Amino acid sequence: MEMLKEFLVKDGININGNAIYREAVRAVIRNGGNCLMVLSKKNGDYKFPGGGINDGEDHESTLRRELREECGIQMLEIIAGYGKVIEYDRPKEREYDVFKMTSYYYLCSSDTAFGQQNLDDYEKALGFTPVWISLDAALANNKQRLEESPETMPRWVKRDTYILERLKNEYGAQVS
Repeated sequence: MEMLKEFLVKDGININGNAIYREAVRAVIRNGGNCLMVLSKKNGDYKFPGGGINDGEDHESTLRRELREECGIQMLEIIAGYGKVIEYDRPKEREYDVFKMTSYYYLCSSDTAFGQQNLDDYEKALGFTPVWISLDAALANNKQRLEESPETMPRWVKRDTYILERLKNEYGAQVS
């Protein structure tokens, strides 16, 4: 999959040091002129649905599970791989020098009606809510959030704002 971007979350991180790795998948799903996003009611930001790959899962099964959990929606198919983003951050674990997070983005199709969510506790605390929203609106909102309070926004806001910008530049107002 094409490498789209690498982010150094904080200065002074030894990206070549002893690393702990996490891989995740993210779904880019369109419905007419809108894109499926997850709104954090607590922070007011939008993120692409998706999450970490568990042991025994592949990318497709993780996407299906995460879409059911975060959005209550059924993924129909993966249309194509879009690209990957790597983030380097400070690890929580003292024995590591760097936390390396790789997010794989996929263009997908899905049902459009939201069903019952099955959120983790931290997702409930953030008020995760699935929404259909235009790329322009989600992008403008996330940019404003990053300008107003860059230090308090979750790491994914910068990453997913970059993907929103890229999609807008490639596809215009609609993801096609």
